[in-house]
Amino acid sequence: MALKPNEQALLDSVKDGLGIGGTWEPSTSGATLDVHDPATGEVIKSIADATVEDAVRALDAAVAAQESWAATSSRERSNILRRAFDLLMERKEDFALLMSMEMGKPIAEARGEVNYGGEFLRWFSEEAVRVPGDFRQNPEGTGTMIVSQMPVGPCYFITPWNFPLAMATRKIAPALAAGCTVVIKPAALTPLTTIFFAQLLEEAGLPAGVVNVVATSKSSAQSSALLSDPRLRKLSFTGSTPVGVKLLEAAAQNVLRTSMELGGNAPFLVFEDADLDKAVEGAMLAKFRNIGQACTAANRIIVHESVADEFARRIGERVSKMTVGRGAEEGYDIGALVEEKAVTNTARLVADAVETGGTIVTGGDAVDGPGHFFEPTVIDHISPQAAIMREEIFGPLLGIIRFSTEEEAVEIANNTEYGLISYVFTENIGRGMRMIEKLETGMMGLNTGLVSNAAAPFGGVKQSGIGREGGFEGIHEFLSSKYTLIPR
Repeated sequence: MALKPNEQALLDSVKDGLGIGGTWEPSTSGATLDVHDPATGEVIKSIADATVEDAVRALDAAVAAQESWAATSSRERSNILRRAFDLLMERKEDFALLMSMEMGKPIAEARGEVNYGGEFLRWFSEEAVRVPGDFRQNPEGTGTMIVSQMPVGPCYFITPWNFPLAMATRKIAPALAAGCTVVIKPAALTPLTTIFFAQLLEEAGLPAGVVNVVATSKSSAQSSALLSDPRLRKLSFTGSTPVGVKLLEAAAQNVLRTSMELGGNAPFLVFEDADLDKAVEGAMLAKFRNIGQACTAANRIIVHESVADEFARRIGERVSKMTVGRGAEEGYDIGALVEEKAVTNTARLVADAVETGGTIVTGGDAVDGPGHFFEPTVIDHISPQAAIMREEIFGPLLGIIRFSTEEEAVEIANNTEYGLISYVFTENIGRGMRMIEKLETGMMGLNTGLVSNAAAPFGGVKQSGIGREGGFEGIHEFLSSKYTLIPR
């Protein structure tokens, strides 16, 4: 499928090199990395494939820029982030189209991600000038205690493919606001948006070497080299729990500060007193946003037995009307999954759900190529033994399991090693408050299927991660408290 002229022009404007120390250059090996449109399977651009040597040079640049960037006034750091926000809003359509082409998401959702990702630039431009400190007399009255906040230093960011802009801004914005420099490794499947964003930061006035971009197909080797380098002071990773555990083990060798946003297995509870119109709308958002490829996606739809039949009927009707097609084209609800193995995995989960007693309400099949498409699917009567009760789905598959008591619903919801987010639909405020206390998750949506916000702390408990991104808490992930005593 031939690219449209505006698509080709946009791709041509994206650098194809590694962003190191203010220049864009080829890999030292000369190797390149192909980026595909998952809706067609075709290569849309080839970029430099970083070697370990390249990654170390990127860290060299971040280390060299650290002192001057930390000494840059908070107002200037704030101004650069604000200019970046303004530029991003001016170029919303370009960023949305680029994301749709390299990741597959529907263009309308891509525009939403630009808005969401941009809010981290705006929020942390405001937080940059509001870093708190403390000045007080010690309890003994013998001295003055000063607590100041210092940037932790050079950071290494590993971002996923599913939200290529928002995951970059959610990490880079607070780091820059705090006075930290960055080496970022975008996912090999979707590096173009990060490169394009780094180009925008340059235009916004960010000094050379403050943000360095090294896309690579050799993620493990690159990460091992940087995490073992004593000059690195912070790691932030978004991705799967197994990979996060390995990175934590490596980071422990140099006692690095870490932020980990890992896997999720979100429960979506619908009680007997729920407003079903709200619940269905919430499920559509929480499940099918980003084609189900989100750590916050509703994984287990846990519905009271008295309303389950009606809920399944309504959600089935909505899902059966969803349209499937290339995300970069207007008008589609479901775009391509990011790669073929995602289609295979979704098909496996559907087959397992049916084999363990589930009933397909709508969908259930892969869509013939080209591209990596799967029908939006609803399966009712999911068994507790089904694989989707344990595994992240990362596809357009909604499974319904039934419960009879509040205690049973909580038990099902908490029966997972993950604890990122939960969703609860009830018109009983007392029950809603009980769920806040009882559900073992770092976030919860009460009568809503969409909770992410730059002004709120994003993160989980248990094996869903460590630390928080966004909110007042977000900038403190990149600051270290320094205590000074001045005797009287």
